Amino acid sequence: MAQYYVYIMSSSSHTIYTGMTNDLERRVYEHQQGTIAGFTKRYGCTVLVYYEGTSDVTAAITREKQIKGWLRSKKIAFIETENPNWSDLSVDWIG
Repeated sequence: MAQYYVYIMSSSSHTIYTGMTNDLERRVYEHQQGTIAGFTKRYGCTVLVYYEGTSDVTAAITREKQIKGWLRSKKIAFIETENPNWSDLSVDWIG
């Protein structure tokens, strides 16, 4: 069964990017290496600070849109509740 992930990447200055993917490890690696031009490359969003998974692609898309619709202050509060130190959650599985 396929798995889909909603995730939040951050820069060192806490610029935030929210995305959705079906391959979290590959997508985080792409953000960290800057292999794809765009927001995360431009703003240095290389730290995975949050993710959640689901087998329902529609639920993942809906959740991504929900988080993207939040005010920045709500996104920061959410991250700090889930990951108070803004630790890189990919550090153990991406070399």
